[in-house]
Amino acid sequence: MKDMNSFGAGAPANTRGSDLEAALQRSGFYPRLVADVVNDALDGQASLSHLVHLETHFDRNEVHRHITVLVLTTDMLVITHVDDHQLDEDGEQMVAQVSTESVPVSQIQSVVLSYIYAQPQDYKPSDPARELTLSIAWSGGQRVDLGPASCGDPGCDADHGYTGTIAQEDIVLRISAEAEGLQAVADAKAFARALRAVNTAAGTTGHGETGGSRFPAFGARLGRSHYRR
Repeated sequence: MKDMNSFGAGAPANTRGSDLEAALQRSGFYPRLVADVVNDALDGQASLSHLVHLETHFDRNEVHRHITVLVLTTDMLVITHVDDHQLDEDGEQMVAQVSTESVPVSQIQSVVLSYIYAQPQDYKPSDPARELTLSIAWSGGQRVDLGPASCGDPGCDADHGYTGTIAQEDIVLRISAEAEGLQAVADAKAFARALRAVNTAAGTTGHGETGGSRFPAFGARLGRSHYRR
């Protein structure tokens, strides 16, 4: 059940009439509720950049939707998640589960962008990426990917143990041009660029430091198997 109502007259000024409001309206996913939750989490701070990502999953006869809203301010990355669930078979009784998290931009440790390009042998500078995966890490949480190791000999059946990679990630968003359009991929790239700029500024001026970033270089790949579906 989609709530397509527009924001009421009492909507806070930091989304009212802005691109963020328009993005929430386009998502069609309870825009009034999501806007109120985001505004409450922003606590009066102005949005510098935002990214709205809607996912839909089908489970037998049920449809589950999940929206992730990232809002960047000068000091914080505000993350909002909203899921809906139906309580009856007809979908007449719905509930929304909401969570928000506010992360100081100075604590963000890495911003990783992974791209997929079609027909790379024919690549031209004007060709857009077909998919983009945005990964942001701030808490030190790590993902470990393990698989059987091999020696390269297809006829060898010896046990070579395991090999793997470790990747830091607290949030991962995959944006596909096929599913969401080329503009969605461009919007995600623009948001990552804005986040890098604010985070770099926080790293070079905060906590009494006079120069140099305290964090790894943005975009550094933490493992070859970072991309996941």
